[in-house]
Formats: sequence, C-alpha cells, structure tokens
Amino acid sequence: MAQVLALKGSKKLLNAWAFYDWANSVYSLVISSAVFPIFYGALFRVAGIEKVSVFGGEIARAPLISYVTSLAFVFIAIVTPLVSGIADYMGNKRIFLKFFCYLGALSCIGLYWFSLENIYFGLTCYFFGLVGFWVSFAINNSYLPDIAYPEQQDGISAKGFSFGYVGSVILLVFNLAMVMQPDVFGITDSGGEAAEIKAMKYSFISVGIWWALFSQYTFKHLPKGYKREGERKNIILNGFRELKSVWKQLESETRLKQYLGAFFVYSMAVQTVMLIATYFGEEEIAWGSDSERTTGLIVSILVIQIVAILGATLTAKASSRYGNIRTLIVINCIWVMLCVYAYFLQTPMDFYIAASFVGLVMGGIQALSRSTYSKFLPETTDTTSFFSFYDVAEKIGIIIGTFMYGFVSQVTGSMRNSIIFLGLFFLAGIFLLARVNNKK
Repeated sequence: MAQVLALKGSKKLLNAWAFYDWANSVYSLVISSAVFPIFYGALFRVAGIEKVSVFGGEIARAPLISYVTSLAFVFIAIVTPLVSGIADYMGNKRIFLKFFCYLGALSCIGLYWFSLENIYFGLTCYFFGLVGFWVSFAINNSYLPDIAYPEQQDGISAKGFSFGYVGSVILLVFNLAMVMQPDVFGITDSGGEAAEIKAMKYSFISVGIWWALFSQYTFKHLPKGYKREGERKNIILNGFRELKSVWKQLESETRLKQYLGAFFVYSMAVQTVMLIATYFGEEEIAWGSDSERTTGLIVSILVIQIVAILGATLTAKASSRYGNIRTLIVINCIWVMLCVYAYFLQTPMDFYIAASFVGLVMGGIQALSRSTYSKFLPETTDTTSFFSFYDVAEKIGIIIGTFMYGFVSQVTGSMRNSIIFLGLFFLAGIFLLARVNNKK
C-alpha cells in the first residue's frame, strides 16, 4: 500500500498506466475493426463459398464469427470477476494483467495460421484474442483510482485513449502499406495464397509483437495492487461475492447506481457500433470495386482513430468546464443524430463523413465514461471489484446489444433498421443520465 500511496499522482506512474492503451489498442483497431474483418471475408470470397462445416453443421460466415464473438464475451463476463477475486486476495493484479496481455498477444500471432482448413484453431485464436484484450483492459482500468487523484482522472483517462489512437494508427498505416503494396515488403504470391492475404497475416503477427513489447513499460512501473485482508476461503468464488457486495453497496450509493444504469444502456449501443461498423460499411455502402472497398474501409477506420484523439481531448476539457454528466448527455445527443444519419448512408463519401463524427464522439464517450465511474466510487481500496462490476456490466451490454442488432437485422432484412434501433438506446441513455444526481 505504501508503494501505491508514494507514487499516486506522479507523472511517471500516470504515463505508465496510460501507455498500456498505446500497447493494446492495436488489437481493437487492426484485429477487431480493420484488417481481420476484411481478411475473414476475403477467405470466403477466394474459396467461392458462404458457408463452412463447423460445430456439426453448415453455417454462414457472418453468423459464425458473430456467435464466436458473443461466446467470447460471455466467457469474459464470467472470467473478469473470477480474476478480480483472486487478484484482491493475492494483492497482485499486475500478474494477471501480464497473463492476459500475453494470452492476447500470442493469440494475435496465432491468427497467422487462420484458414478455412484450420477453422477450429483459427476461431480459438480469435476467441482468446478477445479474452486477452478485454480482461487485461478491465484490470488496467481498475488501476485508475489507485494511481490518479479525482482531479487527474478525466485528463489521464483521455490521455490513455489518445495514446491508444495514435499508436494503433501508426501500426495500421504500416499494415495498410503492406496490404496495398506487398511487393515493396518482399511479400509475393506463394502456395496458392495471394500476397495481399499473406500481408494481412503478417499484420496479425505485428499486432502481437507490438502489444507484448510496449506493455513492458507499463509492467515496470505499475504497482502490484492492494492485498485484501480477511479470510482466504473460496478464493475462486470471491470475485462473484465481491460483485454481490458491490451491488449491495450501490443501495447506499445512489449517484453511482444511477450512473451505472445510464452507462449500461448507452454503452450497449456504443460498443455494438464499434463492433459492427466495418461490416455495415462493407454491406450497405455502394463501393465501386473490391479494392475500393478494402481501401475505403481501412481509411474510414483511420479517420475514426485520428479524429478520436481530438474528441477525447475536447471531451476532457468540456467535462472540466461543464461537468461530466452534462458533457455525456450532449455526446449521447450527437450519437442519436448520427444513428439517424447512418440510416440514409449510400456513398463512400457519406460513410467518410459519418466516420469523422463517430470518431469525435467515440473517443470522448469512452474516456469520460471510465473517469466518471472512477470519480463516483466511494472511498475504498477495493477498486478491482468495483471496476470488475463496471466491466461485467459493459460486457453483458455488448452481448445484448450485438444480439439485438443481429435480431432486428434478420427480422427486418436491413442493417439500417438496426442502426435506428441503437439510436433508441442512446435516447434512453440521455434520459437516465439526466436523472443522475451530480452533487457530491
């Protein structure tokens, strides 16, 4: 505890914490948003098929990756409280941060061997890449109130997301160069595999190496964490007991409970948009050719990342002037308008414009949501359990959001109707945020 108190608020510690976003954000950009969705679709297009035999039956590519993603988030929602309980009683959450970091990084490298012939191995790597990213992200989030004072938390949270956007854009630009000009990097067609596909596989390796390498700075300076006092019984289930304890504490923490309800609703929509944006653009926008589609989608993701840096910074400044809750309400209002605009998207230029505004509010809402929750916490050393609760709520929201998105799309026959449906979640978020008591 003495170590944490001695370092709390120091520039070196704050930067080390924020730098983990630089390390792991390449996963969310290259794997989740940009290169992997394009690579995954290309595998099926090259093979000339839409379905594959897996899990004892024929299944189309889109439902397959959707189901694996949903299953991964169910697993994440279960594992996160387990880890938090063990970490609390060991007093060493840094070791779990390392474990899930390396699990995710190695899984990214394993995606190099993703193919329709090795579909089970490939899906396993995809599954554990998601687990490694989200669980390590949750653990790193739980450090925020330990390493920063309340007045520092908005700024350092925004700085972390900005670090992540800059770092991930740097690597994506490099990967984009490999995919568009593979011959420049000595990558050629071989073994019946196109050079562009092989370049995408090399990009997966680059993500794993980047993630593991740059995390070392964070590991060097972050403290182990607090060690909980008390009986050391049933450590495996302690995480769930801690979630129950947090739930009980919410009865007396009215402001925190109100905020969590609002966060659960609007975050459900935000995370769903982030996960399906590339698939929406691929299917609903009138691209001129396959090459234009690939370039256009990656450029759109780059636009989102670059603008998000500005968005996170502006949001932190706005929150310091107008307050966190008011700023979040305004951001949710912008999201509602974006959902309406997205319904009418037709051309690549329409998509680029939407991507610019998505980036502006995406970076802001993520950073401010994290720091607002940290500010509203009661005085406690049990930050891991509180952030575990936060992350489990977020993951359950993702499971519900992605399922509802797919269900509405399937029933109505249009992804555009699903976008409007997500807009209703943002509207509900505005209403719930307005009810939050913002006075201490």
